[in-house]
Amino acid sequence: MVEHPSQGSSMTHIAGIVEPGHPQALGQSALGMLTLVGVSDADERAGFAAASPNQFASLGPYDLVLDGTVYNVEDLPRAQGPGGDAARILAAIERDGPEAALARLNADFALAIRDNRSNMVMLARDRFGVRPLYHTVPAAPIAFASRPKALLALPGVSSDPDPTFLIAAAATSYRMPDTDPVRAPFSSMAQVPAGHVVTFQDGHISRRRFADIEAGILPTNNPVEQREAYVALLRDSVARRLKRAVKPAFTLSGGLDSSTIAALAKQIRGAPQAAISSLHRDKTYDEREDIADFVDAGLVDWHPVEIDDPDMFDVVARMSAFHDSPIPTVTWMSHYLLAEKIHDLGYESVLGGLGGDEQHAGEYDYFFYHFADLKREGRYEDLAHEISCWQHHHNHPVFQKSEEVAARVTGVLTDPDKPGVCRMNTDLLYRYQDLLNPELADFTALNREFEATSQSYLASHMRNELLYNTMPCCLRAGNRNADTLGLREYHPFLDWRLFEFMLALPGDRKIRDGVTKVFAREAYEGLLPNATRGRIKKTGWNAPAHRWFAGEGRAMLHDLVTSRPFRERGIYNINRLRGLIDEHAEIVADPRGREDHMMVLWQVVTLEFWFRSVKDLEEGYVG
Repeated sequence: MVEHPSQGSSMTHIAGIVEPGHPQALGQSALGMLTLVGVSDADERAGFAAASPNQFASLGPYDLVLDGTVYNVEDLPRAQGPGGDAARILAAIERDGPEAALARLNADFALAIRDNRSNMVMLARDRFGVRPLYHTVPAAPIAFASRPKALLALPGVSSDPDPTFLIAAAATSYRMPDTDPVRAPFSSMAQVPAGHVVTFQDGHISRRRFADIEAGILPTNNPVEQREAYVALLRDSVARRLKRAVKPAFTLSGGLDSSTIAALAKQIRGAPQAAISSLHRDKTYDEREDIADFVDAGLVDWHPVEIDDPDMFDVVARMSAFHDSPIPTVTWMSHYLLAEKIHDLGYESVLGGLGGDEQHAGEYDYFFYHFADLKREGRYEDLAHEISCWQHHHNHPVFQKSEEVAARVTGVLTDPDKPGVCRMNTDLLYRYQDLLNPELADFTALNREFEATSQSYLASHMRNELLYNTMPCCLRAGNRNADTLGLREYHPFLDWRLFEFMLALPGDRKIRDGVTKVFAREAYEGLLPNATRGRIKKTGWNAPAHRWFAGEGRAMLHDLVTSRPFRERGIYNINRLRGLIDEHAEIVADPRGREDHMMVLWQVVTLEFWFRSVKDLEEGYVG
């Protein structure tokens, strides 16, 4: 089954066959792999394939194919003859060696290099893993591609799900599938981890990290000058990405991060830029009042999109055809519907605030890592003050805040005997373990500690969020949504210079008096309206799926989980799952301080539609 071609010209997928002489690879082509994921008019050179000729480069013994954009091209040597980013990267590799050259890039990239002298092939991704890249594992012909779907087209590449990925996707949290950065949805393939090179030579595979995300050196010790330096650096990041973006539009929520990117773009471009927001009649996740402060200040040309009663199952089915893995949260359905609007309005690029929460300690769970740091440092009066302010600002009828809760959750998430070592959130990990049939209920492989990269728990967690928790699934989902519509995403916060800066700041410059993003709030004075800067409550970009699942969707859920294909997969305890669907509806009707089950019900739906999309794919290949 061939996917519909991209609706625009921004799809820049790459693919290649590392072992063209492998018996199962004979007759296969990298070009054919890309055709199967909707890339029309692709090019093929030396066993590599790409959507555009300027994604290739050759120099001496090297051939390179690139999916990506370089933002510091002025730091790279000039290429001989014509060529774009791919040629400049290859010139830098010839001069400095692969790993040193890649570490100096300020870029979003996935690439492959072949050394024709030794037939060595090297794959690499940028520090954040903005652009995706997968490869098959031994026993199948070794190949790589931007999409798993392209690899499944090859003989000997199985569509059996990775067992640990399946457990994570079925009943844990969207944060769990990427805790092992090599893990892919299918057992026959692996991801290239962010900031790594993967080398294939003489039948052997090796992985090495070429760049990390770590604290740098602050340019000054003066707090005012630090804020000015940070804003200048962020403005430079936005400007570099705007220079490469074609017909850009901006996603806008009611928070600090997307607002800041749009405001800086107005400064750079000299006029308000197009911004698109999702709105809902249900007030739970509607941010129109928060967004109004920014819009009324004349900082954007605003295009709201009402998302109230979509045919959820129809949208999820359409998205599953190009996502190649379960869609992590309902947020990414809203993102897709916004991306459709952006495409329909004639824009070709999308910029947003992804990465701002990780950079500025903006999520609610960051408090616990800050509490652990204060305790580690023996700052008990400050710890008591922060917990008191946290209770005051953030208490919730469902998610109660207290000293006991602070102590318990901090103990779950951090190891007091190992400074900087963060643990898996076992509350999230095991909450729905009983939904799975017993043979799938062993979560041992998912329950891990994360390596300490700092004495600070907060700093270590910021890095963990980028590499192992929230960021990988967000980048993947956004990439798939944008690519299928011919859009290109740019993420100004995902500039390693900004993270070097913020990781060098102490925790109490980021969280103070029970408020997150303190440094950003101070730094953005004069850039954002005071109401936007000062808003403490965080709605979060989401959608009211809790009501959809409790309304008309309730009957559809029951039909889904009692269908013959669903039951025969043998993943869930059907009676327990049906009870959970009904309990969710009761909680939505009368919460009484109880947390609903929206998140896991979304996982149930998207996992099933993913299985169906894989079956459709297999039948299409056979046909």
